[in-house]
Amino acid sequence: MRSRGVDALVVAVAAVDAAVALWDEGGASPVTVVLAALACAALAVRRRFPLAVFLLALPATLASDLVFAPFAALFTLAERARDRRPSALCALLFALAAVLPWPPGDVSPGERTWTAVNFFYTLATAASPVLLGQLVQARRDLRRRLAEIEEAREHERLLHAQRVLARERAQLAREMHDVVSHQVSLIAVQAGALQIAAKDPGTREGARTIRALSVDTLDELRHMVALLRVSGGRTTELTPQPTLTDLDRLVAAGGIEAELTGALPADLGAPAQRAVYRCVQEALTNVRKHAPGATAAVRLWHDPDACGVTVTNAPATRPVLPLPGSGHGLVGLRERAEMLGGVLEAGPAMDGGYRVRMRIPHDTRRSAGN
Repeated sequence: MRSRGVDALVVAVAAVDAAVALWDEGGASPVTVVLAALACAALAVRRRFPLAVFLLALPATLASDLVFAPFAALFTLAERARDRRPSALCALLFALAAVLPWPPGDVSPGERTWTAVNFFYTLATAASPVLLGQLVQARRDLRRRLAEIEEAREHERLLHAQRVLARERAQLAREMHDVVSHQVSLIAVQAGALQIAAKDPGTREGARTIRALSVDTLDELRHMVALLRVSGGRTTELTPQPTLTDLDRLVAAGGIEAELTGALPADLGAPAQRAVYRCVQEALTNVRKHAPGATAAVRLWHDPDACGVTVTNAPATRPVLPLPGSGHGLVGLRERAEMLGGVLEAGPAMDGGYRVRMRIPHDTRRSAGN
């Protein structure tokens, strides 16, 4: 609604400018009036067809002293087009149209000199809306990029907190395994020896009970150690880790235009599913950080020997600003793949984008999940 109001105001101002120009000329021809009216009316669609609107306003500039309509079209073209050459060429055409005599005729040497000086002044004037439009475009891109940088930094802080928590939990798991598990195992061994050596039935029963409780404790301890070794980001509870069923939500909430295709075998182990999920997560994060405005394609695949995921993104469509990063994301993904006997490949694509591919062999994906 706001843009429509602005368009209506621009058309109204252009109509006033055209009316003043035609009034100063005195007896304007019907053709000149029609050209001026078309130039003013076309400004209503200048956001969608800025170049066509400018070209439509150019004949009116030749026939009269119309200024606002071509300037508005020049501003919109410079503000929306990424290529600056059309804007510069249109500014040159406007300057030529404004100073060349119409209709063409003989021009004296003095008039030629004055025309050349007037051309450079008019060209400098026409450069004003072009530069202003490029300034507005740069400001809009910078505002969008700053928002993306803030989102990327927040995501980076979250990932850092998750990595710190994962290290702490892994250290705690090692301590539990090395100390507590060892002591409980000794208790179970001693209780088993006492059960065999004792002659009193009550003593043997007590030893049997101690040994059974020790074995149960060891089983639960191993389960807790396995949970602590799983990378997590919540401090309140040991939440289930992401699986392949969470990929749709991850891709949809990635903040970029991405498409998920393909499927993986139903018997894929939990560690392999987590590795695929983290691969997609890290790849989409890198697209947001290093290829703003790019689209991405996430393809799940499997063949007789292996399965995996390939994430490919197109080149950036908006300016890329330098953004600090730890550089550990792809290293961690490569370590995950190697733990499963697989490989991770990452590098530039042929179309100028980037490609990340994780491959997991079949003979490890099942055993890893058991």
